[in-house]
This record gives sequence, structure tokens and C-alpha cells, in this order.
Amino acid sequence: MGTSVMKLKFSLAVLALLVISGCRTVRPVTAVHIQENISINANLPEDPEFVKVIAPYKKELESKMNTKISYTSVDLTKQGDNSNLGNLLADFTLQGAEEWAKKNGKYSVDAAVINVGGIRSMIGKGDILTRHIYEVMPFENEIVIVKMSGKQLQGLYDYYIATQKNNPVAGLRIETDAGKPVKFQIGGKPVVPNQKYYIATSDYLSTGGDQMDFFKSGEIISTGIKMRDLFLEKFAAVPQIHAPTDIRLIFKNKPNKSNE
Repeated sequence: MGTSVMKLKFSLAVLALLVISGCRTVRPVTAVHIQENISINANLPEDPEFVKVIAPYKKELESKMNTKISYTSVDLTKQGDNSNLGNLLADFTLQGAEEWAKKNGKYSVDAAVINVGGIRSMIGKGDILTRHIYEVMPFENEIVIVKMSGKQLQGLYDYYIATQKNNPVAGLRIETDAGKPVKFQIGGKPVVPNQKYYIATSDYLSTGGDQMDFFKSGEIISTGIKMRDLFLEKFAAVPQIHAPTDIRLIFKNKPNKSNE
């Protein structure tokens, strides 16, 4: 709204050439309406009645967005192969999926994978406000669970070997050396090819987003949980956030690959 839009005049001509079956009679043009666009810019005067109507809602929204929900003694960022914010959100994703599975009498969820590109902001040291979570996760992504065999899960490992990308994980340990496979564990154990695994992720990634096509070979199970809603709940559940510091992604002698 702060940038002016050039005022334009344009003509809209509607030409109806309809073919009637059998006769192919052409109908004539009935009318041409010439209208003028009105530019919308910051110089337009405010409608005092409209401002009055929305004022209480605006105040309520601002109050809600600036509500303190937790605290962090360190900056929470997405930088590095084991970023504290990335690992924290991956943990929350795994926890939320596991809680949903137990509540619905399902299987145990083994791991979680999220994409670092979906984390849109950092959270600075100090009070964590509601608006910070909206800034971190502005999308309406849903958490899904993908059922995969250990053999299908090899595609996930191949993805990390190829990309060396710092997409956060929980419940997984992925290690490479000079772009070659070294270790791939789930729940602290080697992946068994004929075993079934349940991986929590976003609906975006489960359909091949961020080139994670390996998920498309699995069975997608919807939870109905919005990632941002879960993150808000998890942050608000504790007075102070203690970000994880464990190592999950190990890319030794990493080829020249770019991280987010």
C-alpha cells in the first residue's frame, strides 16, 4: 500500500462471436463499457468509520501477537548442520506426531525430517512472543506421518549424501565423509531393510517438496495437526526453552554444497 500505482485508463471490449449449432449465426457485439481504474496508494484518506470498527480487533490481535509464551537464554538460529532451532523444531515435530499416534492407538513414530528452508526466521535471546513463532513458521503446513520400509528409507539417506543439506532431523543420525556414506541410524540402530518405519514430516515434503521424492514411495498418514499450532503449544509448555545440542548430521570433508 505504500507504493503508488499509476493511474490507468483502459477499455474493455467484449466481443461475442457465438456459433449456433447448425446455423453458425454470429451474434453481434451488444455493448462496450469503458471504465476508469482508480489508483490505490498511501495518499488515499482513511475512512474514519472503518478505522473505528476495526480498532478493537486490531488491538486484540496486537496484544495476542505480543504475548510472551516462553524464554530463551541463547539465540535460536537455523545456521549450521545441527542448528539449535532446526533440531528443536524437528524434536517438536516428532513429539507431536508421536502424541497423535498414541492418542489414536497407532504405531510408534520413529523419526522426523523437516526442511531448513521452511524455517523463515530466527528467535533472538530473551522473551519468546507469539509473533516470533508466526515469523518462524508463516506457512499452513500440516504434520503427516509417512510409513516406509527400511529399503525405501535408503532414499532419505541417499538424499543427504547427495545434497549434504542441513535439513533438520530427529531420531536419525546421518554421517558421510567426502560425500560417501558412513553411518545411517534410526533410534540409535542401523536401518533394517525389511522393517517398517514411521517418519513425521510436513505435507509439503511428503509429496516431494525440496526434492525429497523418496517420501512419495511411502504411505502418507494425515494427522490434521498444523505445524505452527504445534510449535506454539510446545513453546508455551515450558517457561524456558533448552535447545538441543546433540549431533545428528555429520558431513565430514563436505564437498562444496550450500546450506541455508
